[in-house]
Amino acid sequence: MPATDPLRLVVFDMDGTLIDSQHHIIASMTRSFTANGFAAPDPAAVRSGVGLPLEVIIRSLLPEVSAAQCAQLVRDYRGDHRATLDRGERHEPLMPGARDVVERLDAAGYLIALATGKGTRGARHALEVHGLIDRFVSIQTADTAPGKPHPGMLIQAMDEAGVEASATIMVGDTVYDLELARNASVASVAVTWGYHDREDLRSYGAGAIIDHFDDLDAEVERLLAPG
Repeated sequence: MPATDPLRLVVFDMDGTLIDSQHHIIASMTRSFTANGFAAPDPAAVRSGVGLPLEVIIRSLLPEVSAAQCAQLVRDYRGDHRATLDRGERHEPLMPGARDVVERLDAAGYLIALATGKGTRGARHALEVHGLIDRFVSIQTADTAPGKPHPGMLIQAMDEAGVEASATIMVGDTVYDLELARNASVASVAVTWGYHDREDLRSYGAGAIIDHFDDLDAEVERLLAPG
């Protein structure tokens, strides 16, 4: 974009959008459940909740769990997740086309940010491993803002980037990302390779639905076009 053009911001979700992390999420959830005497959760049910606050996911899997048990499950999940990171066992590959699209948008003058239910340490590690962290002007996580679909992550990202809602777009794979965008009065693009299916994404009013990252540039340009 020419230097005289207004700033425009593209905010990415992480799990299921930029990276494939489902193996580690399900494994940590399973270990936390079995360590506390619960049956292993259904992997599909775990995937469907990815993006929500951890407490909300656990309560959706165990509706009768007590507050104390839920808190312990949260602690054990986070501890297990940190331990895999400390042992160097966290391999979360980029989704096909993710690196190229981030680099293209950055080169075109868009500001790039992250809004994820991951903790800050895990989110930064994933970006650092893939050599992308310097492309991001704002990293919003479960540690910096309320969980999705509360608009806090997007509001803080826009504040840090100095960009208005009308010049911001959210890119994610779940209805929680689309609700987040709607709650922050921001346009959205849904991707189909993540944790929620196309029909659910369509029902939440995404500005566009794409099947490959190569299609994102044109949709971002269209949705953020002046006027």
